[in-house]
Amino acid sequence: MAEITLAEAITQALAYEMQADKNVVVFGEDVATNGGVFRTTLGLLQKFGPDRVLDTPLAEGMIGGMAIGMASQGLKPVAEFQFEGFMYPAFDQIVSHASRMRTRTRGRLTCPVVYRAPWGGGIHAPEHHSESNEAYFAHIPGIRVVIPSSPARAYGLLLAAIRDPDPVVFLEPKRIYRMVKQNVPDTGEALPLDQCFVLREGSDITLVTWGAYTVESLQAAEQLAQEGIQTEVIDLATISPIDSATILESVEKTGRLMIVHEAPKNCGVGAEIAALVAEHALTSLVAPIQRVTGFDTMMPYYKLENFYMPSVARIMATAKQLMEYA
Repeated sequence: MAEITLAEAITQALAYEMQADKNVVVFGEDVATNGGVFRTTLGLLQKFGPDRVLDTPLAEGMIGGMAIGMASQGLKPVAEFQFEGFMYPAFDQIVSHASRMRTRTRGRLTCPVVYRAPWGGGIHAPEHHSESNEAYFAHIPGIRVVIPSSPARAYGLLLAAIRDPDPVVFLEPKRIYRMVKQNVPDTGEALPLDQCFVLREGSDITLVTWGAYTVESLQAAEQLAQEGIQTEVIDLATISPIDSATILESVEKTGRLMIVHEAPKNCGVGAEIAALVAEHALTSLVAPIQRVTGFDTMMPYYKLENFYMPSVARIMATAKQLMEYA
């Protein structure tokens, strides 16, 4: 079996579910004829036809609202926004309607929508093409927020998202669309939502991260191991709701917590994880919780982008600071 990229795993998952369920419909800007700006929908138009793979105008509010209308009539829409920074015109539809459908109708209707978008920095693009906006959506009840970090997890989590009866914001770390390859059997087997993945066992530090930063976190963990520091690396995967049990169990073992994300520190998802551990595992901690994040500014242009984003060196330096405590 040939190894595939994260981008190809997205395509594979979409094709599998469209073949298995005729109600799955894919649409968005340039997703049909061009196969998407990152080619994650390449070939779907030819395979499933223009009734199920649709190009839309540059109108994100319409994309967000049309998905809700489709879902209310028995379809399972997968709506793609070209970049995460273009989602804001659809924010009203997602927050005011998609998230509330189950509650508004007292459970009579659900809203099985998946909103996909390339997410995060690292490709030397302008700020609206490089944002990490997961915290906006994670704050809204009724919405799941999912960020895969590998081809296998992208495949399994996207299948689960499409099959879920409630809305899912599915953010794809564009920096690693083609960085990592894996064997991903096209079996249709979904991975569980609302669950972390322990990528590396460790006894000294718990490192929680998600998206593209699983790459740097694992690299840092390997280098730290050579210096005698064993880091447990946890991929959050489902940003909301948070799998608290896995994180707390790890912190109770290690006594130290570091959170790595590229979004700005202020009110980021890392703050919620820190609060969770402070509330439920404070007596297990032997050092203050540390966050390695982007800065509280807009994503800079490409000359400063690498400085803005967390690095292996920053992660390792923070880990060593944690180990200086008793």
